[in-house]
Amino acid sequence: VQQNIHILSDRGAHFIGPGSGVLACKTVGEGRMIEPQEVVDAALSLLNKQSDLAGKKILITSGANHEPIDPVRFIGNRSSGKMGRAIAQEAVLRGAEVTVITGPADVPPPASSNVIEIQTAQEMYDAVMQHLPEADIIIGAAAVSDYRVENPTGHKQKRNGSGLHLDLTENPDIIAAVGAQKRSDQLVIGFAAETNDLIANAQAKLKKKNLDMIVANTVGTPDSGFGSETTDARFIFSNGTIDEHPLMKKTQLAERLMTQIVELLNARAN
Repeated sequence: VQQNIHILSDRGAHFIGPGSGVLACKTVGEGRMIEPQEVVDAALSLLNKQSDLAGKKILITSGANHEPIDPVRFIGNRSSGKMGRAIAQEAVLRGAEVTVITGPADVPPPASSNVIEIQTAQEMYDAVMQHLPEADIIIGAAAVSDYRVENPTGHKQKRNGSGLHLDLTENPDIIAAVGAQKRSDQLVIGFAAETNDLIANAQAKLKKKNLDMIVANTVGTPDSGFGSETTDARFIFSNGTIDEHPLMKKTQLAERLMTQIVELLNARAN
């Protein structure tokens, strides 16, 4: 088998996997077929001929956060990770080296990206700070939990008929921390998921968090927001420009976002 792999590699064949897990012989180890979605991701990367982000390192946050109440329960949000995955996939297709820091999500990041799995906002913050120095572009697409339970218990809390009181404390604002310490050669793009006053709220976040650009998107409607395949979004820039987009698939928005990032990079270079 190893000889055949070597021959095929010399002929230009690409190998995906093997995966790890429970095998047909009921043992656990390497030898499983890679999941079909990972095969598709790898094939798309090989077929792609566009390389306008080659050599760039992109750091993306994606998914939700789960903040523990006790070992059984948590507080969280409805983020599916679909937007983060679409952005990561488009970045990979354009030749970038992509790292995705993801919380719990309905969909996995592309297999061809470097995936770091976390649960809480603090864990996401720590991972972002660790990888920030090497990143050229940082995209905060995760729905980061604003609050965490101040004192989660180490045991399951039983129902006692008197209700449950939780003291919440603020989590670190990840994209604001990135914006505060970004280098002049780094681009920082944030997301603003809003149910009302979309433009005004997003503009305030853009300025407060020192971002180069923010994607303002409506949430809480059946066709836009967490879990949906489509989104209603605006690109808002630090110079005050607003680029409006009609309702579209998240994959299409990711493509437009990467094109816009390339234009921002080219403008800086010139």
